[in-house]
Amino acid sequence: MPDVEEKQEQVNAPSLPPEKVEFKKKETASPEIPTASMPDIVFMLLLFFMVTTVFKELNGLNVLLPSAKQIEKLPGKRNVSYIWINSAGDISIDDKLVEVKQVAMVMYNKRVANPRIVVSLKIDQGANMGWVSDVQQQLREADALKINYSAKFSK
Repeated sequence: MPDVEEKQEQVNAPSLPPEKVEFKKKETASPEIPTASMPDIVFMLLLFFMVTTVFKELNGLNVLLPSAKQIEKLPGKRNVSYIWINSAGDISIDDKLVEVKQVAMVMYNKRVANPRIVVSLKIDQGANMGWVSDVQQQLREADALKINYSAKFSK
């Protein structure tokens, strides 16, 4: 059993530090960003924004538009501000109810923000022409002279 005793002596003996300690070098990390899954991520982001984006639809008031035999569409909705007048005399500018006296100030602010703005009047066919005249006067005071009267097409 001398082998077991020698092993115990070796275990009990204090270990001396080696003169040179060699450390293994770590592999250097590559500075590149992995792009293998990039198309998947881009597609998922695109799909997410397509599903969650809501385009604003202007509702205005419940208005029964008069009919016309010939109509001309506006070139785009970007520079258009809508004013609705229903048969009860309610006035709405871009989905906000306003009084007749406020029309000039609201439209002046819109004209300052966008000088190319066109006002589209959507007037109920049963609306009092006095209300329409008052709104037109307010638009003159705001210097909003580009006006479009909306109607529905009938053959």
